[in-house]
Amino acid sequence: MTEVNQEVSEITSAIDDVVHQRTRLGILTVLHEGQQVDFGYLQEALGLTGGNLSQHLSVLEKSGLIRIEKGYEGRRARTWISSTRAGSKALRDEVTALKALVARIERPRK
Repeated sequence: MTEVNQEVSEITSAIDDVVHQRTRLGILTVLHEGQQVDFGYLQEALGLTGGNLSQHLSVLEKSGLIRIEKGYEGRRARTWISSTRAGSKALRDEVTALKALVARIERPRK
């Protein structure tokens, strides 16, 4: 493997398949902006069906990247989602890897 290919391989291996998926990356980004987000807000912000959002949240929760809390606000059942420390780190790591890829693409060719 050439040195260039090795560098690219190292960068792309830092991309986490759980985080990198478009919807899950969106979920973690919204959670980064707010400490705790209501399920309905997240569903509307990302334009997802409830079932689709639930599936992605399940993947993130099983990976330890988010925390899901169910409760009531008045008489209304509510679901709140928040990022864990591991989720915040995974998002930062993903952004770092993507920045490294962009830097490679934008640098002048030799």
